[in-house]
Amino acid sequence: MSAPAGETDGAPDARGDLRNELSQLSTEVVAEDLRDLDLRSTAEMAAAMNAQDRTVADAVAALTPAIAAAVDAIVERMTAGGRLIYIGAGTSGRLGVLDASEVPPTFGTDPSLVIGIMAGGPTAITSAVEGAEDDADAGANDLRAVHLQPTDVVVGLSASGRTPYVAGALAYAASVDALTVAVACNSNSRIGALAKHPLEVVVGGEFVAGSTRLKAGTAQKLILNMISTLTMVRLGKTFGNVMVDLKVTNEKLRARAERTIMSVTDASSERAATALVAADNSVKEAILAIRGSLTPDQARQLLADHHGFLRAALGAASA
Repeated sequence: MSAPAGETDGAPDARGDLRNELSQLSTEVVAEDLRDLDLRSTAEMAAAMNAQDRTVADAVAALTPAIAAAVDAIVERMTAGGRLIYIGAGTSGRLGVLDASEVPPTFGTDPSLVIGIMAGGPTAITSAVEGAEDDADAGANDLRAVHLQPTDVVVGLSASGRTPYVAGALAYAASVDALTVAVACNSNSRIGALAKHPLEVVVGGEFVAGSTRLKAGTAQKLILNMISTLTMVRLGKTFGNVMVDLKVTNEKLRARAERTIMSVTDASSERAATALVAADNSVKEAILAIRGSLTPDQARQLLADHHGFLRAALGAASA
């Protein structure tokens, strides 16, 4: 008896295996208390969705020790000259690209320091690329294309924790001794098993079953926020909790930079603005020049002597 049209040898069994695998994932669970969702009022739906969303932060909180350990390991690699590379597919990949793109303006880094790579390439950021997430070799090849080094860090992102593209990327990263981190929303995940630092945040079934752009996406974004922000703090990109390495690229950011200088130095708005211009828009150098009574060149050199750490440079200036 011939196989049904469109089926090839082994395909039905493979799909059956995949269906069985997906049925075991917490992110695929259908919430029984939401079976009547489409019969509810909009206000009732909004309240129910918000109730689910409120559980996400607590799920991430349980992972903070593991996240901190991953950040410390990332900082060690980046201090040695490595890069932070996010790689994922679908919503997870887009979140990685988003977080990577926010680091340069926030912390004044070179765009090559934190990179977001997505299955299917740039086109996939706004449009689905069929089959891209199923290609494990593509994950490895995309890391080869950016010349992955042992000093680099690869953070694999997959809500299901099983995405072949991400698994292939992490396996390749491990083979060249890059540091590996996995962010998944299921326990005992495939990508978690491939990573030195598995970060598995279990948020359970989604408001719309299987739509991992919801709670799973929120959880991944919170973890990415922590990874990039805490790493940059450890690399000296803030002074306390204020941005002192931001790039002044528009009037809003210029005003923020001036306010930062004023808050750290108690300088007037006029002096802060003048110091910022004299320091070629470097907030750190402007602060150091004012508080240390230094010329811009002296401030720049002292900051370089302390590897960009403003607090250490201020200590030396007042010694």
